[in-house]
Amino acid sequence: MQKIIFTEEYCKPQNLHPFTLTRHIQDIRIGILTIREKWERMLKLPSYDKWEGYYLDDDRSVKIDRNIGKDVYLMVHANVLPTKNIINAIKKLQHGEFLSVTEEGGIAYKFSEKEVMGLHKIRIKKSIEYDESLKVLHYPWQIFQLNDWAIRQDFELITARRKSKPIPKTNTVINPSQIFIEPGAKVEHCVLNASAGPIYIGKNAELMEGCMVRGPFALGEGSLVKMGSKIYGATSIGPYCLAGGEIKNTVMFAYSNKAHDGYLGDSVIGEWCNLGAGTSNSNIKNNCGEVKYWVAGDKKEISAGIKGGLLMGDYSKAAINTSFNTGTIVGISCNVFAQGLTPKYIPHFSWGCDGITKYRLKEALQDIDAWKKLKGQTITERETRILTDIYKKN
Repeated sequence: MQKIIFTEEYCKPQNLHPFTLTRHIQDIRIGILTIREKWERMLKLPSYDKWEGYYLDDDRSVKIDRNIGKDVYLMVHANVLPTKNIINAIKKLQHGEFLSVTEEGGIAYKFSEKEVMGLHKIRIKKSIEYDESLKVLHYPWQIFQLNDWAIRQDFELITARRKSKPIPKTNTVINPSQIFIEPGAKVEHCVLNASAGPIYIGKNAELMEGCMVRGPFALGEGSLVKMGSKIYGATSIGPYCLAGGEIKNTVMFAYSNKAHDGYLGDSVIGEWCNLGAGTSNSNIKNNCGEVKYWVAGDKKEISAGIKGGLLMGDYSKAAINTSFNTGTIVGISCNVFAQGLTPKYIPHFSWGCDGITKYRLKEALQDIDAWKKLKGQTITERETRILTDIYKKN
């Protein structure tokens, strides 16, 4: 049997903070699916994670040593977004061969226990050059920058040889061939314009009446968009989210809420976040200058171009009428409230942002559990362990 093993070695996960503090790179959502889900669907194989000996390891983590077992493994760099061409190239690899890209180095390896020389040591027989362009995540703002491309790729992958649920006649529809509605979804009295990109409505999701949607757009399973919302491409609202107001070129991972009026654009929102009523973000500077984000791994500010909004880590919340500055990063488990524009960087476990104090860990975990109970879940032992580790190190 063949298996995928994701590796973050050489991928610099620290440059994708805050999102890779609480998840592996391969579990980042971009487009409709996570990176893991894309690889699993395209290769039709189960996936595992390379054991790294740190707090994100779990029972899905695999040690690459002489006891790895009799299977055949495809080890891929976790920040590479798969395409049909790269999948075809990987399928042609022989044992001991790896696929190499000039700017990225080796990105995919095929091996069995015969090629394993020791802990995380693999004998390489041959390098195969891959000379086509790649889509690779190096920085968190690339999640929204590549989301248009990613929605189109995932839409084709998910809907191939499948038939959409009929689009109800109460809707105003443009380019219906690029609209796909999964079973159980509810879409009535909406405007769906797929002329500029596809529209995907997930299982048991709902667009309430009066919503105006322009593709590319993806609404995840069980998610809800409230009445009269205005959604521009390229926007992905992940599973079990609640969305409303005006949203443009944004990715919401899962279980997060932006339920009220206010603008959210060129942004990425992690899991279990909540934006209070009237909250908005700036995505362009008044002088139309470069938007720069602080990159923890490189320890410097890096330009994201002229458009860049809010990057919010998991479990963070914003009070009503919060105004997020252009190019703002909010860390893990923050409670943001302030007068005027927020600072551009709000550290993990912050309480407020004017004279920031630190959230007490016990209260932070209790509040996360309370938010999760609103969606029928509770905080897990693994989440508690990960958050405690992050708290102690920050």
